[in-house]
Amino acid sequence: MKQAVIDIGSNSMRLTVYETNAGIFTVLFKDKVMAGLAGYVEDGVLSQDGINRACQGLLSFQTTLEALDIRRVAVFATASLRNIKNTRQAVALLEATTGYPIEVLSGEEEARWGYEGAMEDLEVSDGVFVDIGGASTEIVRFADRTLLSADSCPVGSLKLYRDHVKKILPNEQALKSMVQEIERATDPVIRKPRAKSMPMVCVGGTARACLRMVRRVYHLPENVNRVSARQVKDLCQLLTSSHKKAAELILKQEPDRIHTMIPGLLILCHLLDGFGASEMVVSQYGVREGYLCGRILKVS
Repeated sequence: MKQAVIDIGSNSMRLTVYETNAGIFTVLFKDKVMAGLAGYVEDGVLSQDGINRACQGLLSFQTTLEALDIRRVAVFATASLRNIKNTRQAVALLEATTGYPIEVLSGEEEARWGYEGAMEDLEVSDGVFVDIGGASTEIVRFADRTLLSADSCPVGSLKLYRDHVKKILPNEQALKSMVQEIERATDPVIRKPRAKSMPMVCVGGTARACLRMVRRVYHLPENVNRVSARQVKDLCQLLTSSHKKAAELILKQEPDRIHTMIPGLLILCHLLDGFGASEMVVSQYGVREGYLCGRILKVS
């Protein structure tokens, strides 16, 4: 049975199609639209242009799915629609335009499904899970593969860029102000009691882009999914020390993230430091796979 899952995020909208059988899934293909919905929020309201942008993304996915005769489609939204004042209006317009029912996940649900998705891919018993999105960052503590706490922090790569960076890349003052906001948003979670000697399991576009860039800088094999905290911090230092070097490296490796790569890396480095993690482990799965397993396959 083929099942599609669409994730309406604050920075990107993503479609994944799965083949499912007896609770087991295989990824058939993926697609994404860099919608940048967090950039359309003014005074807490998603503008009509932003709603139209989300509609265009959904209709693009819908055209693909109809051409492939895939009828089972689940759509959910995260901070993109959760953290706005006109959630009900935006959801109603999107549903009316596409015919897709849309579930808006709470911050805790997003964190939980992201963690569950990562655990479908990795054999990690104890640690902290992090998903850096465009407008929020989800953090889960786990031990013996059991979830201990799930938190959502109101800071993300696109939101940081929009609130603090005047040009494409941040200047020194923008870097300082972004770090201060990251501290305000995440330190209450970091200060909770730590687990013992934990790795940081990461999902999401920022972590995967960081992994690809670390591989390139350190000439690591393409199948490596673990990198040291030192390597991540060195990459951040490289990108924040020179606009020219940063622009060249990001444009070669991650052009879609030219504006959000550095803000996302600042969050990542702060969390690596805050939790005392020695390495970053990146999962190929995340919130869509957790949602698929926990919300769809579990009840079908």
